[in-house]
Amino acid sequence: MRKELLPGEQVIVVTRPQPRTLIVPALLFIVVPALAAFACAWIVKGGPAKLAPIIAKETKEWTPWLIGICVALAAWVLLGYCLPRAMTWHATKYTLTSQRLLARYGMLRRRDQQVSLATVRNVVIHQSLLQRVLRSGNISLETGHPASMVVPDVPEVATFRNFVLDAVDDLPREVLGAADLMHNPDAAWPWETREGGRDER
Repeated sequence: MRKELLPGEQVIVVTRPQPRTLIVPALLFIVVPALAAFACAWIVKGGPAKLAPIIAKETKEWTPWLIGICVALAAWVLLGYCLPRAMTWHATKYTLTSQRLLARYGMLRRRDQQVSLATVRNVVIHQSLLQRVLRSGNISLETGHPASMVVPDVPEVATFRNFVLDAVDDLPREVLGAADLMHNPDAAWPWETREGGRDER
């Protein structure tokens, strides 16, 4: 990240999305190997033969295949479901600097998104009920252009929003240029959008 900084730019905070998306993969990572081990032990002890006494002789020949199926199913869940979600979460990074907000998604197929803080006119937080409980949320940075940047599932979203507003406050006024207001001259500046008496810092 240091090589990608602009002259005079400093990193304020680096974070990743709220890790709630890893709850189910983490549970499966624990439960699936345990179930696979239990199933393999049950097969080795002759469980299938007890279920179907009529074909008891044949079930002994099937034992390696049944164990292989259990191991393959466990590997499919771990490698096909848990690992991709963990890698997706780890490859997503939000970086706030003194001049920009950068969002990077993906490891092999990468997508970068950034917005200059000098163009930000409003910072809006959107939260679902679960996000409010976990103190996360989606941050929308409105720049006055038709498209705005949305950063999904930011942890400690209120604190992150305050970091963004403070970084905008610290920008030199000449950087903010009055020409940027031509896109939306009636828009409020970010430091004018703080809720009076409810600053969450």
